[in-house]
Amino acid sequence: MSKQAAEKFKAQGNACFKNKDYRGAIGFYGQAIDKDPTNHTFFSNRSACYMALDDYENAAEDGKSCIQANKNFIKGYFRLATALEKLERHSEVTDTLKMGLAIEPQNKDLLNMENRIKNILREAKSAKLQEQAATYEAAGDWVKCYQILESARKIDAGNQRLQAKFAEIRTKYERSEKQRVSNLDRTEAFKEQGDGKYKDGMFEEAIEFYSKCIESAKKKSKYQDLLIKALGNRAACYKQLSNFDETIADCTTVLEFDQNNVKALIRRAQAFEAVERYKLALADVKTVLYMPAGSQGQQNLKTCMQMQGRLQMVIEKLKSGNY
Repeated sequence: MSKQAAEKFKAQGNACFKNKDYRGAIGFYGQAIDKDPTNHTFFSNRSACYMALDDYENAAEDGKSCIQANKNFIKGYFRLATALEKLERHSEVTDTLKMGLAIEPQNKDLLNMENRIKNILREAKSAKLQEQAATYEAAGDWVKCYQILESARKIDAGNQRLQAKFAEIRTKYERSEKQRVSNLDRTEAFKEQGDGKYKDGMFEEAIEFYSKCIESAKKKSKYQDLLIKALGNRAACYKQLSNFDETIADCTTVLEFDQNNVKALIRRAQAFEAVERYKLALADVKTVLYMPAGSQGQQNLKTCMQMQGRLQMVIEKLKSGNY
């Protein structure tokens, strides 16, 4: 009986909706829900009424209730996502669309909205990066400004204003870089040349320049930071060439200067793993994981967590003789 009564209220709500009497429709749909709160269409229809009245909060709530009542009703996801988009809660829109598309991957309405939201998020990220670049531009930091605008271009290639700004900053960046390089002394120049070779994938040549930098930097205490960087970069070259013993040696030297150097710890752990010194690798990984939260960097933390699981499994197998 209650379901029949609910359907009558729904029919009255539909008539009001057709006549654009959205408040009247909301009242009837509410009565229908009171009679039968398991019917997803009541929530979906009321959500549409709230949207027509620009009441996006209640539209979103009814969208959620619609999904709870029937997780396979695609329109519920569309209702919720539409309301959330109006509220500019874009990350929640993305999550909602993912859930809907998991049920119906080819739904055109959800796919169109997904593309629209991706563009909104992309443009917002680009705008934020451009704001950051403007701050560095005002400070005359052409390196940071150039790097940030380069990141913005990768996600907003069609932005002509951004492209023009990047071209302007690139000229200033290249001029400042030329000046910076001309002011380098002999020791600093060796590292600069090593960096160039590394970027070009010429690791053996890079090692030669880093080695010259290291030998020169050892002679003066003022070069300690430069020495650490050159050692770390040379270790990276050795690792690329699978020369793990030298990788371990350079990382160990870095850690003698800076025991919490995350890159050196991870690089050494990877080298230890490559030469099957699993316990030592695990010890380095744990050192990184036990550092204060947030100090390791998200990607480094992820790498270490993956390595920890893998290394613990290998060590356990070795203990049991099953490896």
